[in-house]
Amino acid sequence: MSDVRLITAAFDAGEEMRAFTAAHPQAGGIVSFLGQVREGGGCEALELRHYDPLTLPAMRDLAAQVRERWALDGLLVIHRSGVMLPTEPIVLVAAAARHRRDAFAAADFAMDHLKSESWFWKREKTGGEWRWIEPRTQDFEDIARWA
Repeated sequence: MSDVRLITAAFDAGEEMRAFTAAHPQAGGIVSFLGQVREGGGCEALELRHYDPLTLPAMRDLAAQVRERWALDGLLVIHRSGVMLPTEPIVLVAAAARHRRDAFAAADFAMDHLKSESWFWKREKTGGEWRWIEPRTQDFEDIARWA
């Protein structure tokens, strides 16, 4: 089963992981990744925008790809949009599997695809000014390894 959510409010990653873990007691391994807004470097805020008719369906399609590729007991993908402040969560991906390697690979694949093929536009506020953030070369190299 996959739980895929696109939200605008902050979420409690600890509570989400407690609930996910409790829902999958048969899993031998649960792997999670939490992405948050970096503190420091002058970042005052981060904003993620998206095209609503495509984003959630594309996230669900990605979850289906992950589930087809690895033997998972469960998959959780939560992604925020809107304006976020430093230390606030942006994304949580968790994979539950009978064996750890499937859980690690599934979470890694999902994050690489969310980051590199994302349906989000990102901008950062520093010094009172907003600037758009483009994908990095590393993001494309990360996703290329899954081809």
